[in-house]
Amino acid sequence: MRRWQSGIRGRLLAGFLMLFVLALAASGIITGLLVDDYINERSVTKLRDDEQRITALVRSGPQTINADQFETMLGPPLGIMGQDASLDILFAIGSSAGREYELARLAATASPGQILKTSDDVVAVLIPTPGMRMTYDDRDPDDVARLILVNDAQVDRRTILGYAGSMAVIASVAVVVLMGLGVLVLHIGLKPLADMAQAADAIAEGSRDERLPVTDRHAETDVLAAAVNRAFDAQARAEDRARTFAADASHELRTPLATISGWLELSRQGSLTGPDLEQAVARIEDEVGRIRLLVDELGLLARLDTGRPLDSRPLDLAELADSVVEDARVIYPDLSVQLQAPPGGLPVLGDAARLQQVLRNLVGNAVQHNPPGTKIRLTLYADHGDARADVTDDGAGIPAADLPRLFDRFWRAEASRSRDYGGSGLGLAIVQAIVRAHGGRVTVASEAGHGTTVSLHLPAAPGELAVECTPANNVPNHA
Repeated sequence: MRRWQSGIRGRLLAGFLMLFVLALAASGIITGLLVDDYINERSVTKLRDDEQRITALVRSGPQTINADQFETMLGPPLGIMGQDASLDILFAIGSSAGREYELARLAATASPGQILKTSDDVVAVLIPTPGMRMTYDDRDPDDVARLILVNDAQVDRRTILGYAGSMAVIASVAVVVLMGLGVLVLHIGLKPLADMAQAADAIAEGSRDERLPVTDRHAETDVLAAAVNRAFDAQARAEDRARTFAADASHELRTPLATISGWLELSRQGSLTGPDLEQAVARIEDEVGRIRLLVDELGLLARLDTGRPLDSRPLDLAELADSVVEDARVIYPDLSVQLQAPPGGLPVLGDAARLQQVLRNLVGNAVQHNPPGTKIRLTLYADHGDARADVTDDGAGIPAADLPRLFDRFWRAEASRSRDYGGSGLGLAIVQAIVRAHGGRVTVASEAGHGTTVSLHLPAAPGELAVECTPANNVPNHA
């Protein structure tokens, strides 16, 4: 009962019953008013008809009439009261009995044909009857100067009240039946929600593969269940990514920490002297640098994941690219690294240090993941209102099966080779996070044996990017 009172079933049932009762009450009130008006109108109509009959009778000439027969002729629920010329009451029969003095008082100031209404809603009419004589209870005929016809509608009202009582009993039974039907309908109609709640409880208890039931009827509950299932799927993926991220970060830290621990243990044992000690210190410094780099990259990703805004200032992407290419030529003098950019530069809004980090990561990946002799080209150009940067190489390419995972954190196509040059597997993930923080996107096109192109699409600086060109024909060579 407590669940019904506080749950949606109880609220819906209470709402339905309240609406039903209000509808019955409104219907009863409106019907009562209409019936009351109808009864009053019918009473007045009856009086007018009888008034015309009596008036026609009076016009036919003087005559003596028996009051009982006269009442019978007019029919119920009429009553008749007679007065002489002095307005004394001669008789009162039928509905007029018991109301003589009130009727006499009302008729004293009334005009012929005027409708009178007593305190208990009985209507009457005053009719002059000159020349009429009427007998009552076998008495001698009296001269009747005027008659007061009375129509008591209380009989009809009592009938209506009896009918209304019967309808109230029927309505009460209907409410009980409706309540039973409402409980049944709500049980059937809300069963999908109950099933959804049961499935949600199972998920909350740890059943990660459980999902809310969805039918092919495309009902509202199916739409809700599908949306909740998508939310559960997204949460499951996020939890899987978090677990994988924690495991990968732990793995990445374990290797350099193990190396540092090993060299320190050898030092404590006194096994390192002279050149060996210097070599151990150098190795420890390398591993500490690797840990520091990994911590910095994780911190950067964490800041980007929280949506912290980056610096946004007008800058020339071509200048950033030029400095990246110059550094690559110094570090890798035996490789061909070229830059192609528009003569007027490529203005964008963004964080210069982060965008330079993106270009440096992409050029570094192209250098380190390809064999010697690979040609690398960094091309900048305007592309349908965007500033675009393509890092292209003619190296080994990337297998199609690896493309969907390129931007996964800690993922490497060649893990052992990546660790040889100190990579953490976070480079492309950082590239994607920085570019998205600038409102852009990253795409990759590659084919095994035919090279790779990584493209950055960044929003151009408003009002400054006027000429669009293609990398093949209109981009001058800054190499």
